[in-house]
Amino acid sequence: MSCSIRDISLAPLGKKRIEWVKSYMPVLKELGERFRREKPFAGLRISVCVHLEAKTAYLGLLLREGGAEVAVTGSNPLSTKDDICAALAAEGMNVYAWFNASPEEYHEHIRQTLEFRPHIAIDDGGEFVSMFDEHPEYAENLIGGCEETTTGILKLKARVRNNTLRFPMMAVNDANCKHLFDNRHGTGQSTWDAIMYTTNNMVTGKTVVVAGYGFCSSGIAMRAKGLGANVIVTEVNPFRALEAAMDGFRVMKMDDAAPLGDIFVTATGCRDVIVSRHFEKMKDGAILANSGHFDVEVSRAELEKIAVEKVERKPFITGYRMPDGRMLNLMAEGRLVNITAGNGHPAEIMDLSFAIQALSAEYLVRHGRELAPGLYNVPESIDREVAVIKVKAMGLGLDELTPAQVDYLNAE
Repeated sequence: MSCSIRDISLAPLGKKRIEWVKSYMPVLKELGERFRREKPFAGLRISVCVHLEAKTAYLGLLLREGGAEVAVTGSNPLSTKDDICAALAAEGMNVYAWFNASPEEYHEHIRQTLEFRPHIAIDDGGEFVSMFDEHPEYAENLIGGCEETTTGILKLKARVRNNTLRFPMMAVNDANCKHLFDNRHGTGQSTWDAIMYTTNNMVTGKTVVVAGYGFCSSGIAMRAKGLGANVIVTEVNPFRALEAAMDGFRVMKMDDAAPLGDIFVTATGCRDVIVSRHFEKMKDGAILANSGHFDVEVSRAELEKIAVEKVERKPFITGYRMPDGRMLNLMAEGRLVNITAGNGHPAEIMDLSFAIQALSAEYLVRHGRELAPGLYNVPESIDREVAVIKVKAMGLGLDELTPAQVDYLNAE
């Protein structure tokens, strides 16, 4: 075992938090029982780079129950929980992470997690894939990997186009049991949990500007509407703009929305969504938050350039005084607000996402050596297996087709 963590004495608290989320993750529990019997990862090494908190810890422990040697790190310096790191280290796992790591420390933690040359890499935002570019020798045993996020999938698609992806990757984010629930319901709830708890402000009656209307941002917009906000959506995609309009939202350019918003939330996967010309128009007291993977959607560099004063107003809120006296409030340094300033997605949601991760890793062990480098969809059989287990665990009823109905549907 090898570790780079901050404080092993936090292990008991971390263990309690892991035990809590395990109570609400029935799909992983069922998979764990099978993994303990079958040991599908026996003799293999798996590296995990996902937001390092309690739900991710359960995934790591599940993979180890399946026979793997596991190394974990965080995919965001501010989302790592030191007590979780300590709990995993106390369990004998390889852990390389701590809260608020510097850019250099963060980079080194990712490198250390890959240094033991994994067979399977579970990635979040393409952090591992980028490190393999720097250290191709770390991929010498690699069968393949799994990508968790929309942003990471976009990067992998670019690599496929440029012929620079050197191993098979599973598009976990694109599985139904991931993006339909994690992206929409998980991001929607956890974003507003974090904003409301951290600011202690009302959402009801406020004008909320949501940048984007993909699965993540539409979930954010829907929940803002449910909380009583007046919601504006900005988009670059005409189909999504129409969808937002027909869902009952105002749709306009960010240039026009900037003077109207009380709270701004970005979740586009792109950079420079909110920049100087928008800051110059915003109300005094406007709150800026991001739920996209990287801290590039709200341009902190431009905000700091035009501000005459920077004030730490409270934990996870930095105030920027504009030349005319207005104060703009940036949450979580522009990083993922829902997990940096909050608890991240609910355990019940991550139960689905991490079940897809675990089964995709198992699929790679069985079939990955037969696959050419590229980006692969999660097999429908895996997606359906996870959905069926979850439906049963939730006590939901599910009809079955009769033979006659099957024949009718299959008739030419």
